[in-house]
Amino acid sequence: MRILLVNSNRMKPAIAPIGLDYLADSLEAAGHELRLLDLCFAADVPAAVTAGMAALDPQLIGVTLRNTDDCYFSGQAFFLPEIRVLIEALRRHSDAPIVLGGVGFSVAPVAALEYCGADLGIAGDGELAFVALAQAIERGTALAQVPNLIYRVQGAGGGIRRNAPVRFELDQLPERRRSFVDNARYFREGGQAGFETKRGCPMACVYCADPVSKGAALRLRAPARVADELRRLLGQGIDHFHTCDSEFNLPRDHIVEVCRAMIGAGLGERLRWYAYCAPTPFDDEVADLCRRAGCAGIDFGADSGCDDILQRLGRHFTTADVARTAASCRRHGIPFMLDLLLGGPGETPATLRETLDFVRRLEPDCVGLSLGVRIYEGTPLAATVRAAGDPATNPALHAARGENPSFLRPVFYIAPDLGADLIGHVRSLVAGDPRFFLPDDPQDNVNYNYNDNTSLVQAIVSGARGAFWDILRRRRSSACSPSR
Repeated sequence: MRILLVNSNRMKPAIAPIGLDYLADSLEAAGHELRLLDLCFAADVPAAVTAGMAALDPQLIGVTLRNTDDCYFSGQAFFLPEIRVLIEALRRHSDAPIVLGGVGFSVAPVAALEYCGADLGIAGDGELAFVALAQAIERGTALAQVPNLIYRVQGAGGGIRRNAPVRFELDQLPERRRSFVDNARYFREGGQAGFETKRGCPMACVYCADPVSKGAALRLRAPARVADELRRLLGQGIDHFHTCDSEFNLPRDHIVEVCRAMIGAGLGERLRWYAYCAPTPFDDEVADLCRRAGCAGIDFGADSGCDDILQRLGRHFTTADVARTAASCRRHGIPFMLDLLLGGPGETPATLRETLDFVRRLEPDCVGLSLGVRIYEGTPLAATVRAAGDPATNPALHAARGENPSFLRPVFYIAPDLGADLIGHVRSLVAGDPRFFLPDDPQDNVNYNYNDNTSLVQAIVSGARGAFWDILRRRRSSACSPSR
């Protein structure tokens, strides 16, 4: 079939649609003719849609949805109205079925399909499901057997149906060539490229949508395949990377073997990479292997410096674990960031102060502050909020509450004990400490919202490379230059 894949994400700095790169390998291996319509760089979206449709005359259209919103309390940018307009524009040019997919879509797929008006959706793994869908459409067979598919049923008693979810092993997929997307341009304008070493997350964090969208069971890629993918990207002139795993160090044995594969392939001196990691498991052996494999920095999801709050958030570690991990990074010369999630259940002014004092003592290179907890469908926090009564009258909830039963539009939880001005209170506690990235910081060069962040865009144009937090850190210290 002639298939058009559309990247709808227009956030800047630019982030390559890694899911489309992976999907393309499976579709091309199945013999389909593909074209990419990448709207990230389009100056005129309607004109780009017209040109893209005319160039292929597609029989099937796939639209990836990376984010439903910016997940940022003070921003609350909601992207689905733009997706709905995009789907209307595609329909004006073609009657080909339109399929939504991607991580953002997979968090609340039925609600997103209804809102955006697409014909079909694939929730979760798309590589094999999209191939099966194309085959079913081409042969005119029933859609009920297509894994992970969400579709509209015509006629009496119709509505939207959802097929059984299927999570497959990643090494069933074709080799990842990373040739469909213009990764070199994304590197020039985004400063890094993504790669995946596993999929899924087994953690029980009450707020996190990753187990909902990617599955709760870890599915690991062979370390040698990860090294091969990085070599291919190096061949495109890309030498700064970021893991797309939920937690790179889960399980511990896998991070050890991936790092050893990188070292054995001679990549440690040729590239630099960053990772999202849980504070544990992490120790001196892991830190040493990460450094030798080319690690340039790690973002640890610490969430809080108060053990009671960590327990309420469903985290599997303690503040003592965070302290030990920070010490390991220091001993092995790995820059690290601690990401905090403030305002969740049980948070009080006293726990905020306890957290910020604790983090200061660890002396991280920088600290990210997320204020308010975004509520996602399918998470334990969403269930807790519903059990408390009508969300529309819950004093802990903020933003779009009415007519939003699936929390599709941004809804944030802020513990009532914190009062009305959480941002102002946190700013007073931080007291100008330059390591903390504040929401809506008056210093534009450290705004922690990555949605249309002009400071980051300018830094990357000037040659900065790496994780966005590390670019901001270096920019704050007047050292915005390519790092090796």
